[in-house]
Amino acid sequence: MTGFRISYGGAQEYFGVTPDITTMGKVIGGGLPVGAYGGRKDIMEMVAPAGPMYQAGTLSGNPLAMTAGIETLKRLKQPGSYEHLEKVTSRLIDGILEAGKAAGHDVCGGHISGMFGLFFCKGPVTAFHEATASDTKKFGRWHRMMLERGVYLAPSQYEAGFTGLCHTEEDVDYTLKMAKEVFALL
Repeated sequence: MTGFRISYGGAQEYFGVTPDITTMGKVIGGGLPVGAYGGRKDIMEMVAPAGPMYQAGTLSGNPLAMTAGIETLKRLKQPGSYEHLEKVTSRLIDGILEAGKAAGHDVCGGHISGMFGLFFCKGPVTAFHEATASDTKKFGRWHRMMLERGVYLAPSQYEAGFTGLCHTEEDVDYTLKMAKEVFALL
């Protein structure tokens, strides 16, 4: 999830860390089924043809996935991409939390770039045991009522929500309008 959602250099760039190995999921293929890995030279030299470890796969280097991945990376590299994700996501989660609290509900959450989370509890949620103490039944009712109004969000408090470059201010406006309506009915 942290491959390119946080920054063009991933979470490792954002947090200023250099991992021994980096793995990427389907984002590297524009959402298609593919994965990739990279790492320190001494580790990568263990992989054939430089080293003794053979690695292959049915979808390795799949032309469709590679083309989709290249196009995704081109789009993410455009100026303003990550600023857009930050702006849209911040406005979305802040607005949802504000609407929930204004209606008298215990809600908390946060975001980093285009990823966000929401919990039905006072918070903050910084550990798993705090997440499991949240009101999942109320979240379920809220989620269902949002779906009925055409707003599709992650179906569990334990899953991250995501925004993308395709999301507009109008999308956020509609979502916040529906969130206020639903919180008032809960």
